[in-house]
Amino acid sequence: MPSSVMPTTTGAGGRTLPAAVSATGLRKSYGDKTVLDGIDLYIPAGSIFALLGPNGAGKTTTVRILSTLIDPDGGRAQVAGHDIATDPQAVRAAIGVTGQFSAVDGLLTGEENMLLMADLHHLPGREGRRVAAGLLERFGLAEAARKPAAAYSGGMRRRLDIAMTLVGGPRIIFLDEPTTGLDPRSRHTMWQIVRELVAGGVTVLLTTQYLEEADQLADRIAVLNDGRIAAEGTPEELKRLVPGGHIRLRFSDPSAYRSAASALRGADLPHGASRKGDAPADEALTLRIPSDGTQRELRSILDWLDSAGIEADELTVHTPDLDDVFFALTGGTDQSRKAVR
Repeated sequence: MPSSVMPTTTGAGGRTLPAAVSATGLRKSYGDKTVLDGIDLYIPAGSIFALLGPNGAGKTTTVRILSTLIDPDGGRAQVAGHDIATDPQAVRAAIGVTGQFSAVDGLLTGEENMLLMADLHHLPGREGRRVAAGLLERFGLAEAARKPAAAYSGGMRRRLDIAMTLVGGPRIIFLDEPTTGLDPRSRHTMWQIVRELVAGGVTVLLTTQYLEEADQLADRIAVLNDGRIAAEGTPEELKRLVPGGHIRLRFSDPSAYRSAASALRGADLPHGASRKGDAPADEALTLRIPSDGTQRELRSILDWLDSAGIEADELTVHTPDLDDVFFALTGGTDQSRKAVR
């Protein structure tokens, strides 16, 4: 299927949004395996940008390059206005990184882990204790602060991990699969934490194995496949790349259904219409009108239905979800439609 790259660099009123992260032509290979094959990124400040892709697509490699943990083989990137190659120390001072695996020391208490990070950031003793106490309170860990981190639940350890990342006051945070292994309640708690960070002006680059997570959180999403960006845009823009969207009309009156079906067969609608003549019982008396889900097309279809005197008992708009987008762009199989790495 066709893919698309749809960069958006302007905000309300046409103002150009400053880039928190930008990259051009990033390349990385390990032996004869090309992991990144010239990717471009533009992440506006104060936004959430998600990277999706199958195993080996290059998500973690991208994070490691942008956080100066490894060098690219080619291309350029700036983070917080600093070049990752020529000014890596300034980049490190501006960012926080939470990796796939927790950096929490289980032998230390939550408070001790926080104070250790404060020392690493060279905060004075009193300031370090103030920052640590404030973050522990903010992340709901104050009561467990003096318990060994090894006794924490998975969700608590992940919250502590992110709290430790924030000790230095970074304005850009890289979250590499931050909710892997968490239960649904803990995952939703993490989502709220991420939203609050961004509301405070922080920029987040998120890699995730959960398509729903990207849909819920991200302002923009890039789908990586075979070391390249297969498509990039808002969640809604990506969903419109995949065919299958439709408006469904359901009737309880068979005569109204037949009348509507007859009218639709002769209608000059954007994509025609189809009927569920041999559908299961719960989808009987249902008509589908293919639609790309745009406001303009929906208004046109609704106006036509009004002019034709068609009144359905139920009208619903269905658009492809990110599962459909992911599998269409990466050519994946349907072995797991809820989680991808």
